[in-house]
This record gives sequence, structure tokens and C-alpha cells, in this order.
Amino acid sequence: MGGSPQSFVDIPSIFIVLGGTFGATIVANPIERTKLVGKIFKAAFVSEQIDMIGLIQTLVSFAEKARREGLLALEEDAGQLDDEFMRKSIQLVVDGTDPELVKSILDTDIGLLGERHNDNKGFLDSIAELGPAFGMLGTLIGLIQMLQNLNDPSALGPGMAVALVTTFYGSILANMFAIPLGKKLAQNSAREVLSRELMVEGILSIQAGENPRIVEEKLKVFLPPAMRKRLDEGKDDGGA
Repeated sequence: MGGSPQSFVDIPSIFIVLGGTFGATIVANPIERTKLVGKIFKAAFVSEQIDMIGLIQTLVSFAEKARREGLLALEEDAGQLDDEFMRKSIQLVVDGTDPELVKSILDTDIGLLGERHNDNKGFLDSIAELGPAFGMLGTLIGLIQMLQNLNDPSALGPGMAVALVTTFYGSILANMFAIPLGKKLAQNSAREVLSRELMVEGILSIQAGENPRIVEEKLKVFLPPAMRKRLDEGKDDGGA
């Protein structure tokens, strides 16, 4: 758009916005969460893909094995699972835990997972709220200094520019960093919660001894239409 990039650089304004925002964010959050800030940012930037189709295929295969050999036959398979939540779920079923208790335990686990994710997102929400506020604070500081030099008209323009660039930094911090990352964390959390709800539905169906075909149809409800089609096409290819 023209102009000099140097006009958007002001070191004191950077210190006001970044220092003030992160300092206030640390004060506003428990120290335990502050220590996890690196993991929070990593989880926002690097999201693990969840293979929902693979989960359904695994649960259907467990349903087939349980129907043929009984629930105890799943104990060895459970020990080989990488997913801790599914491993614990299978173990509860193998141990003969009452279905209502299994559902209660797993639902509580999912609920607490969602709360932890919301707490982590709250760290980014604090940055999104405080960044523009400290930008405005820096602008007020700049305006006060500018008004002290009213007797020098040549200083008004540069002074106003410095005052406004602080608000610019606060808006950048909130709208190009904290808010987008917070939304991404929320999306990642929703996908993980959905995958665990799918597991719970599958595990309870297996425990009830339902037909593997019925189990598959119940779990396909968790998939969008395009993924359901891929699952069906994969079955057709396998059959061929």
C-alpha cells in the first residue's frame, strides 16, 4: 500500500503490548497452566489427525471377535492398543463392569477432557482480550506525550503515528494470533471429544453383544456423509 515499513516499528510500543499482555495473562491464569503454555501453542499449531474410519473398523472387528469368542477374548487386543481411552474402555468391559457404570466413568472422562481443553483455550482468550486493551493503553500514553509537545507542530504527526501503532500491535496480537489459535484449539477439542463419544457408543454396543453390522451402522452416524461413503467403498473394495 506504499509508505515505509519502518513506520510500523516502534520498540516501546512492542514492550507495552507484548509485555503488558503476557504479564497480565500470567497473573490471570494459574501457574500450572502458565507452565503448559508451550504445549498449548504446540497443540494449536500441530493438530493430530484422528482416523474416525479406522476407529469404526477397529470397534467392528472387536464386536465380531467378542461375538465369536466372548468378551474375555478382547483382553489381549486391549493391551496392544495405543489409545489409552479405548484401552481403558475395553478393560472395563472385560472386567465385567456394569454397563451403566462403564458409561458413567467414560462420560466423566470425556467431560473432564473438555474442561481441560477449555481451560487451555482460556489462556489464548485472555491474550485476545488483553492485547487490544494494552494497545489502547499504549495509545493513551502516546497521546499524553504528544499533548505535552503542542508548542511544536512538527512533533504532532510523528507523535500521533507512534500512539496509533500501539493499538495496531494490540489488534494484530489478538486478531492474527490469539483468536485464530483459540478457534483451532476449540475445533481440535471438538474432534477429540467426538471420537471418544464414538468409542463409548461402540464399547457399550460390544458389551451388549449387538450384531457387528448393527454396531457399524450405529457408529457411522458419527461420520459426515463423505466419510460414510468412503467407509462403504472401502468395504466393497475389500470384499472384491
